[in-house]
Amino acid sequence: MTKKKGNKKYLWILAIILLLFFTAGGWFLCGRAPKSGRTHVEKLPNGHFQLLVAGQPYIVKGACYQPIPPGQDYNYNWWGDPMKPWLVDGQLMKSAGINTVRFYQPGENPQEVKQVVSDLFQKFGVRTIMGNNLGIYDVPPPDYADEGYRQQMKEEVLKIVKEYKDEPGILLWLLGNENDYSFDDLMSPWGSEELDKIEDPKERANAKAKIYYSFVNDIAKEIKRIDPNHPVAMGNGEVFYLEIARPLTPDVDILGLISYRGISFGNTWEQADKKLGKPIILTEFGCDRYNALTRKEDADMQSKFLMSQWKEILRNTCGKSGKGSVLGGCIFEWSDEWWKHDAANPASWYVQDETAGWTNGAYYFDIEVEGHMNMNEEWYGIVGMSLEKENGVNKRIPTKAYYSLKELWSKGFEDVPVAPLRGKKVN
Repeated sequence: MTKKKGNKKYLWILAIILLLFFTAGGWFLCGRAPKSGRTHVEKLPNGHFQLLVAGQPYIVKGACYQPIPPGQDYNYNWWGDPMKPWLVDGQLMKSAGINTVRFYQPGENPQEVKQVVSDLFQKFGVRTIMGNNLGIYDVPPPDYADEGYRQQMKEEVLKIVKEYKDEPGILLWLLGNENDYSFDDLMSPWGSEELDKIEDPKERANAKAKIYYSFVNDIAKEIKRIDPNHPVAMGNGEVFYLEIARPLTPDVDILGLISYRGISFGNTWEQADKKLGKPIILTEFGCDRYNALTRKEDADMQSKFLMSQWKEILRNTCGKSGKGSVLGGCIFEWSDEWWKHDAANPASWYVQDETAGWTNGAYYFDIEVEGHMNMNEEWYGIVGMSLEKENGVNKRIPTKAYYSLKELWSKGFEDVPVAPLRGKKVN
């Protein structure tokens, strides 16, 4: 009788062990589940920066992610798509070695957002950079000169932080995108009676910059009070106005830099270090794969540019031969968006438009096109889209760039040293 009771006891113990093994906890014990934990930046004695997650070095190998299907635009709530396209994308990301996605804004339904963030992290080991554009694309434009507007925007951001700060998949917070382009009215113009009295355009832009960067730091400071476990990055279009930001943003940990300088970033790292002196994540960079000159898809050129850009990023990460200030980057973008060129015409969203929307001479392969309009917004994905569906999700078509990056990352030379170097904690 005693022996039978003992056998039952051991069977129960065995059952519990098996249950643990086949759950997330079990996978974790076997070393297969991604580790969550505090994210922070350290500055090393040699001046290099590194990002640490749960004490381990982490290079952001990311993509800007908003899987809007053909026929839809930015208003489409893909977060609530019952077909869960992120599960298809997550598997492709994991296969390629992508470990991070950047969201410009979270969706409106917190439960849907949490499901996406959790699925990407728990199933595929993909972490989230959660952003807020700080109103730069709103209509009417943002009014950073107005104290009431700043307070309202601050409360909006802090609500997001409070909602998602405990999600294991969160990597860091990103404030803004290319908001500095509004200082000289290139986009989303804003001002005030006092600002309008400044006659010199440069002085007026500088005054706007001081208002904006002070506002960003105010939010960053409050975020770090609420959430000490994730760093705060500031999105900026190129290195413009960063010398003004430097004394005004002590609570910002990372520069989220948008840069489209072609096949090389040139002196970007030196400029950013001189002007701001903070570690960098390229939060947007890339190359479209449509050749405006030949009027044909050019996957070879996109692959060539992205490989060159990524090798340069990796060369400037911690412990490598470059500047040591780069923490990684997010390619613009994961998948093509068919609505962008003619956003006011829904009928056009079912066809991938071949018309360029702007010009950039750094992308030399098709700049000689008539009018020099060579940048094709609907062709930036490293994964193409098809009208054909598989299991309710538009078929994904990985490009040459996808496979090239997969091969690059699999070589292992992009990794920081196995044992993290210890230095001064930045955040």
